[in-house]
Formats: sequence, structure tokens, C-alpha cells
Amino acid sequence: MNSSHTSRWRRFGATVAALAATAVVIAGCSSGGASTSAAGSALTIANVGGATWTCGFNPFNPAVNQESFGFAYEPLIYVNALKNSAQTPMLAKSAAWSADYKTLTFTIRDGVKWSDGKPFSAADVAFTFNLLKKHPGLDLNAIWSSGLQSVATSGSDQVVFTFSSAAQPYFYYIADQTPIVPEHVWSTGSAGSDPVKFNDPKPVGTGPYTVASCSPQNIKYTANGSYWQPGKPQVKTVDYPSYTDNSPANQDLASGKAQWGGQFIPSIDKYYVAKDKANNHYWFPPTTNVNLAFNLKHDVTGKVEVRQAIAYALNRDDISKVGENGYQPGANQSGIVTPTYDSWVDKDLASQYDYTQNLDKAKSLLASAGYSDSNPLKLSVITVSGYTDWDASLGEIKQQLAKVGVELTVQDLAGQTYDSRLYTGDFDLAYMAETGGPAPYYELRQLLYSGNSAPLGQNAATNYMRFEDPSVDALINSYASASDDEQHSIVSQLQKVMLTEVPVIPTTENVSWYQYNTKSFTGWPTKSDPYALPAPYNVPDNEQVLLGLKPGK
Repeated sequence: MNSSHTSRWRRFGATVAALAATAVVIAGCSSGGASTSAAGSALTIANVGGATWTCGFNPFNPAVNQESFGFAYEPLIYVNALKNSAQTPMLAKSAAWSADYKTLTFTIRDGVKWSDGKPFSAADVAFTFNLLKKHPGLDLNAIWSSGLQSVATSGSDQVVFTFSSAAQPYFYYIADQTPIVPEHVWSTGSAGSDPVKFNDPKPVGTGPYTVASCSPQNIKYTANGSYWQPGKPQVKTVDYPSYTDNSPANQDLASGKAQWGGQFIPSIDKYYVAKDKANNHYWFPPTTNVNLAFNLKHDVTGKVEVRQAIAYALNRDDISKVGENGYQPGANQSGIVTPTYDSWVDKDLASQYDYTQNLDKAKSLLASAGYSDSNPLKLSVITVSGYTDWDASLGEIKQQLAKVGVELTVQDLAGQTYDSRLYTGDFDLAYMAETGGPAPYYELRQLLYSGNSAPLGQNAATNYMRFEDPSVDALINSYASASDDEQHSIVSQLQKVMLTEVPVIPTTENVSWYQYNTKSFTGWPTKSDPYALPAPYNVPDNEQVLLGLKPGK
């Protein structure tokens, strides 16, 4: 299975280092319907979305941006989350901070054209970020809630970002996680009148691909003839069939009908690798966490005793074994992915708030909240239909919770329905994952920062639980101007929030699900050459993979 920055795709991940603050120098169909690839022919992606395609490509809509960002739209600078935050200039040739980290200046690449032939400019960059300010529903990473005061052009090729305080950590969100859109398209018509609801059926971007056709069963991308990187992309056609279940996607991968995968395959060595040992490969780099998320605005799940009880009732190692074949290790309640971020774990806190399975403690906490055998707690959890590993994990969670008198109903929903209910807060519990970033701070910010939330009924960007605490917001905002030691202290305090408030329960450590076939295409990212997060749902990493691929053996 797979997932998103917000919901449908378990995408993206973690790294090991803080973002560089210095200037950047210039760097050089229906399910099962994919057709076998030959050298130079279409690359086919098998990545389960849990629903058919809507054929919308709004890059600011988290339900569909995985099909547009990296294909049609590009970032200013790509930040490699697996390679010490190494930076690859894209639409910006370089970036530089002022000494106090309050001003960030991008020098914009010249000679770039939009796919409709019109010239790209610094004005488009400034327009994009000011569009996010005017329409907060587009600001998925709460950039304008983080002290950003203005974005304006300077001269013919520079864009200047001015902050009220030091803002170094936000480089990642600005440079890597924001797709740049054309002013001449997004200032008029449907996009200009309501960009949040704009479907964007024919995206005009600077990226390596354009959308040639789209149906509920398949998206066909073709190479952008005016792409600014000479000779790229070498793969001229990409097919992206929709899959509503893991099984047909796994069959297409195992048979070679699809060459690039991004989902869970049980017994992968036997089912997938053994079918073509010379060409079928996989790599699962660690990323963030899969979470059992609580709706904090509901009367029952808003009770901290209930949330703590459920956390104590779970054996996360068993969830890993049953649901993920052990490919994803059991997570910890602090929310810190280990061993990737061992240096960030507050071991004293972890010991003090020991969330090893403790059924007696779980029952005691439930009793204090008014629940017992005669008055059992009944809850439901939403997940995406077709995500077989999540179904298995939730089946194990349901059995474990039954031991403490909690009756859990699992609701398998179509992808779009799940997205809508997750974003608007229409759930008791939800199974979900965030995107994270190049330090634990980023995932914790997505989970705990109120700027990423919204009132019930409105779309939240990432904080679907609706966690709100002004003191936690202040901690998160102070991270940008803190020293290394102070940043570790801030993350420790955020861990304490996770341990005491339990807004989510991390169940397993998420990985970037990635399968690849080398028979007809070479240049894939590998453990020895991690030039990008490798899953097709990792954005904008997917662009780096597409640009790195070559047809032929």
C-alpha cells in the first residue's frame, strides 16, 4: 500500500541533518491493466490510491498533488531527505540567508518556459507564495503562520522572503515543498476565482511532463517538449493506472507489467523478487510513523484517559509482525523514528512514561473515564479500502483492544471519502501518516502545530486531530531561532506532549515502499545511491527519479 503527505499515500520521510543555511550553488488504466514495457516505451507505475483517478491536478490539493507535483510542477530547490539534506537547484539557481536568518533570497533560473510556451519568471514565484497568503487553504505547510511577513521580487531574477524572526527550518517548506504555479493561469478564470477548489484538469507547469490524457483508470504523461533541462526526461511516456487494492498492483509488479511500485507486498522475496531475480528489486528506507489518530474534538476521544488507555493496550511489535510482516518496526509513543533519530530520543522521558503494553493499566484508565464491562467503550476507525497491510494492522489492533473492553469498528473507505473525512475531522480515530522532513521536528510540527489544523468541518492541512495548545505553538515557533542544544530541548518537550497528551499513537515506523524493475529502465535510486526518496508517492522526489531514469539495459 502507500500513503500521502496527508492521507492517501504513506509518502515521504526523514533524514539525518539540519538544512544547510548557506547559499546553494548551481547543479549542473484499470487495475492490472498496465502493458509490459520495452526499452524506450512507457514506464508504468503501480501505486495503490484506494480509488480511481479524479483527473484533478491542483498541486495544493493534498488529495491529488502526488499526481501533479514532480510531474508537471516543480519546486525551487530539491532537498534530499536521505542524503544529509543535499540540495539540487531546480527553478532557483541559488538561495542565500542573511546573517540573522530573517531574509531568504532566491536567484531564479532564466530560460525556463511553462508548458504552454510562456516564459517563467521571478514574478511567478512571488505570485505563488502570495497566493498562499491570500488563500490559506492552499498553504499546506502553514508557511505564512511561521513569521513570514512578505515575499517580493527584487530586480529581474530574485525573490526575497522576509521573516519577523529567524526562520532557517522553513527553508525546506519554501524551497522543496511548495510547487510553483504560473501567474497567467492562476490569476484568471476558475483558478483566479477560487484556487482552493480549482480542479486544474490541464496543468500548465515547468516540470518534465504534461498530462496527455486522463481517465478514472489511467493517467498518461508525456515528456514536456519545452522542458528546461536539455535531453531530459529520457523516459518519454509514463502510465499511472489507478488501483483500488494492493493485489492487482502487486501482480503487475511481480510480472513486470509495472516497473515502479510503492506499496506493501507480503512475503516480498517469494512473491516479487523470485519472479525475476535479475530485475525485480526493492528497498524500504525508513521515514516517519504510521499513527492511530484521535479526534480531540469529540467527547470520548477528547478524554486523555481514553487515549492513554488505548496506548497502553497496544503491543506495537505484534502490530508490526501481523500487519507489516516486520518490514516496518514497531514505533514508540514519543514519535521519534529510531534508529534514524536516536540522538533526539529523550530516554529519561521514555522511561518515565513507559508505554510497553500494560493491560491492567489500560483497564484502570478506562475505568477512571467511566467505562467497564457493563459500559464498554465503542469506537470506529477510518482507513483506506484496499490497503491490505493497514487492514491487517487494524485487525490486530482491534483484537488487542478487545482484551481491555474496547469495541473497535474498522471502516474501510474509498480514497476520496477517506480524504474528505480525515481532512474535515469526521472520525473517532483515523489510521494515517504524515510526511515528516529532515529532522523529527517536522513530523512533530505537522502533528501538533495549530496552524496546520482547522475547525471541524473545514480542511486541516496535517493536524487532523485538531490539537491546540498555545504553549506548544510557541515551542514550535521558537525552534527556528534556537541553537542545536536548544532545538534538542524543544524536541524533548514536544516528546513529552506526545507521551502525556497522546494526540496520536504511533504504531509502526513508516517506510518508503519501493519496488523497481531494471529490465527496461536503469538509473533507479538505491541504498548505495540514495539520490531521492524512492517511492512514486514521494514528492517532489518523484521528479528526481524520473529525471534519473534511462530506457534500456
